[in-house]
Amino acid sequence: MALTPPRMLPSGDAAITVDFGREISTEANQRVLALDGLLERQPIAGVRETVPTYRSLLVHYDPEQIGFAALADRLTTLAQTQVETESTTKRHWRIPVCYGGEHGIDLDDAAATLQISPDDLVARHAAGAYRVAMIGFTPGWSYLSGLDPALAIPRRQAPRLLTPAGTISIGGVQTGVQCLPGPSGWHLLGRTPVRTYQLHRDPVFLLEPGDTISFSRIDAKEFAEQDRAAEHGEVVAELSAS
Repeated sequence: MALTPPRMLPSGDAAITVDFGREISTEANQRVLALDGLLERQPIAGVRETVPTYRSLLVHYDPEQIGFAALADRLTTLAQTQVETESTTKRHWRIPVCYGGEHGIDLDDAAATLQISPDDLVARHAAGAYRVAMIGFTPGWSYLSGLDPALAIPRRQAPRLLTPAGTISIGGVQTGVQCLPGPSGWHLLGRTPVRTYQLHRDPVFLLEPGDTISFSRIDAKEFAEQDRAAEHGEVVAELSAS
């Protein structure tokens, strides 16, 4: 069955944005990853690189090998190909998280805003079934879909200029795993010792779009132990077939 054709938007003179919608949705993201997978299995001559996001796929190409119109036609056909959504689900990761305290300095305030207890917020966040929708912002920063809508909370009015690597946070209807120290306007619930990005590790990027994730609560002592192990190259996160 043919699917609704996406919009083909020129992005400079050597890229096309394949746009599947204006809202963050599981369906749009599944179509993004499905098209990305098709391009990997059925490469088009001239396509240099693809960049999946929540609702669009940026396709970089060589204009000397293929023009905008020809590539747009090929992409439109591929994007309307029915693909089993299960094929975009690759692996399941269990990510340890130390919630609250120095590792999650916004936990109490976020819980108060949501009018629930900190323990209830942790329990509901840790109980979620998440999917890596996209990687971006900084190397390895993993945006996760699947946050309980009841835990959605507006972003901080005053973003912090520096937040720790490994932070687990929520912002709006999203939650995510921060890879490197950096600025953030999201609410910091906890930290994981897992390195989702390590330049000299193979693989450099631990998580991939389409992977699924669940969180497991650990205490500060376990965090310190696993953080030391991760510093020496251990993955720490548990991997299983999804």
